[in-house]
Amino acid sequence: MGEHAVVYGRPALVAAIDARLTARISPAPGDAVRLDLASLPHVEEISREALRAYARAARARWEEYAREPRPERFRAVRGDDPAHLVKVALGEVLESLGEAGGGPGLWLRVESDLPIGSGFGSSAATATAVIAAFLAFLGEEADPARIERLTLEAERRQHGLPSGVDGATVLHGGLLWARRLPSGALETERIAARSPLLSNFRVLNTGMPPETTGAVVAAVRGRRERDPGLHEMLLDRIEAATLGFRAELEREREDPAVILELIRECEARLEELGVVPEAARDLVRRIEAEGGAAKISGAGSLAGPGAGSLLVYHPDPERISGWHFLQPFPFYPLHLGAEGLRRETDA
Repeated sequence: MGEHAVVYGRPALVAAIDARLTARISPAPGDAVRLDLASLPHVEEISREALRAYARAARARWEEYAREPRPERFRAVRGDDPAHLVKVALGEVLESLGEAGGGPGLWLRVESDLPIGSGFGSSAATATAVIAAFLAFLGEEADPARIERLTLEAERRQHGLPSGVDGATVLHGGLLWARRLPSGALETERIAARSPLLSNFRVLNTGMPPETTGAVVAAVRGRRERDPGLHEMLLDRIEAATLGFRAELEREREDPAVILELIRECEARLEELGVVPEAARDLVRRIEAEGGAAKISGAGSLAGPGAGSLLVYHPDPERISGWHFLQPFPFYPLHLGAEGLRRETDA
């Protein structure tokens, strides 16, 4: 809760999920970097110097966009290379090492259980895992602050001006209270949910949005510039709902009436921001008519029909699976507040 608002200094509550993404790196003959991105699918061979050049070019395009962040300018940042995020992540690591970035060939394979581009943190998981794995492969110190800093750079090339909360949640895991400070730094706090509320959510996928997360964030920024007063009012109300939701998580007993009201309030404000397309709004209205509540979780969509992940709540969560109108949408049996980044070895 608090997506979009967190970009503008408001708090967000974000839970890591137990759908996993794995980046595996092993030595390979020669000096090339071999990319095997199973979920796209995409296979490519590239040199370290080409990765550096790719990262430098992506950074230059992003810096130009950041000076004047308009929706129509964002397309130049992302491009259409299917391996864009992975190349940027690897290139940013090499650039950070300077002359220390050379070495033998390697094979990188990325496998994922996460739906791509649908509000499940796929890009943050990709960047975090690739960066952490590459640093470990190179024998470099992979402390969390370093990984988080490099992940944010990669996410900027993917999404424009993200808050950084996705990468922080993927890295640290659990349930985070996050706020972007005036300096631009992200402040996070790990909180414990005393309420059983998180286990009573159901998560479904309404379909992949036609726009990237960065395009949606850029569109919201454009609307903010056109009507800053309305935008600030919506963010104030999202912040109030997010604060209320944290209070409910920290209570020992669940108050269904309050939770329903908070979720519906946040969803309504996201609809006013223009990030919930008609098909998703209609689905939410049907859930509300059954006595439940639902909200998009992530950037959402400008046009739809897909709007990515949807959090669904009902005081009796078992009833959700019986609603026939939700049957066309895949559900994910997720644990909210799961472990974040971990390192595994074949040994």
